[in-house]
Amino acid sequence: QVQLVESGGGLVQAGESLRLSCAASGRTFSSYTMGWFRQAPGKEREFVACINRSGSYVLYADSVKGRFTISRDNAKNTVYLQMNNLKPEDAAVYYCGALPRMGVATTAAQYDYWGQGTQVTVSS
Repeated sequence: QVQLVESGGGLVQAGESLRLSCAASGRTFSSYTMGWFRQAPGKEREFVACINRSGSYVLYADSVKGRFTISRDNAKNTVYLQMNNLKPEDAAVYYCGALPRMGVATTAAQYDYWGQGTQVTVSS
């Protein structure tokens, strides 16, 4: 089992950047595929990005491709989401998820563990 804690959210203006972090407990972080999802009020949780266990393969939602970068540091048990050129439509609660298997996954139902989320607000 793994526990996840997100941080780094906040209020920014459109065009600015934020870096989200997700710290994981436990000694087996490197055995988890990690993903970032977001959920705006009244909407379903949607895929943002994911990264495989070694960090060698990543996937992005089309809406964030070229603006967001996911990365991980297995020595620090942490996954990051660098968000550049933020837009008002990026505003949401951002969650990280952990999946204890190989590969990548783009649907929330595939992830076994979740953090509590961190709020991102983007003003226009």
